[in-house]
Amino acid sequence: MPNFLDIDRTDPGVLRQIIDQAAGMKARRKDWPRGRPDPEAPLAGRMVALIFEKPSTRTRVSFDVGIRQMGGQSLVLSGNEMQLGHGETIADTARVLSRYVDLIMIRTYEETTLLELAEHATVPVINGLTNRSHPCQIMADILTFEEHRGPITGKRVVWCGDGNNVCASFIHAAAPFGFHFTFSGPEPLDPDAEIVAAARHEGAEIVVERDPWKAVEGADLVVTDTWVSMHDPASTRERRHNQLRPYQVNTKLMQHAGPQALFLHCLPAHREEEVTSAVMDGPQSAVFDEAENRLHAQKAVMRWCLGV
Repeated sequence: MPNFLDIDRTDPGVLRQIIDQAAGMKARRKDWPRGRPDPEAPLAGRMVALIFEKPSTRTRVSFDVGIRQMGGQSLVLSGNEMQLGHGETIADTARVLSRYVDLIMIRTYEETTLLELAEHATVPVINGLTNRSHPCQIMADILTFEEHRGPITGKRVVWCGDGNNVCASFIHAAAPFGFHFTFSGPEPLDPDAEIVAAARHEGAEIVVERDPWKAVEGADLVVTDTWVSMHDPASTRERRHNQLRPYQVNTKLMQHAGPQALFLHCLPAHREEEVTSAVMDGPQSAVFDEAENRLHAQKAVMRWCLGV
């Protein structure tokens, strides 16, 4: 089954195919009205289930709009509506949904939920986010970088902050896309050691540099994410702020990186916390191109999953 579960589970040739198709689809849509369908309508007659155990703005809108632009139909289901794994097993839910739809995207908490759904579904499954990874976001990020700076192969990517799920997917992408990855953050928030080890085993250069000023020297791309989740308690928020304050991406840090360095953030951003507004709205930032590119990257992912 051509599932898109994680970057490290997907063939490097397929990853490049998805990026190139996304770029081509975006170019063809230039200056079109947002609601105008693609003439070839590759998802015509297809039904896609979008499951959101975890709330979302960009993931929901970008998948829904992308499906409509490609001539398909979407069915949006929240965690409250699904009660996934409560009463009915995830396996049975997967079997039932497979009788109704052609493709399933799920944004959930535990990776085990995603994997169990994919194991028992008889239609492709896409990872819209788990606590472990966020592969669709990184496909959009690579598309965005290459629009602005050319091929990412051989470039230096620096992550400042928390080694979270988005960071993990960047580490997954380092080997297949051939870029160097540096993590700069406090030791308690390091990325998962098994993910780092697996990437290094695949030939990726993964560096940990505690000093953010040293980390960003000569960087081609500087990336960060929020310091706290919407579900974290106040005590966690205060502790993380204290840990991560030295890793704020601000004008001085970007100047130290150099004029070639692009800045990305998957959004939503907490301005003046992990990044300042001066950087977010500055000339090195491509965060809103990045947000748009979720649409194009995910359209290409869906097309690959369905073989259309």
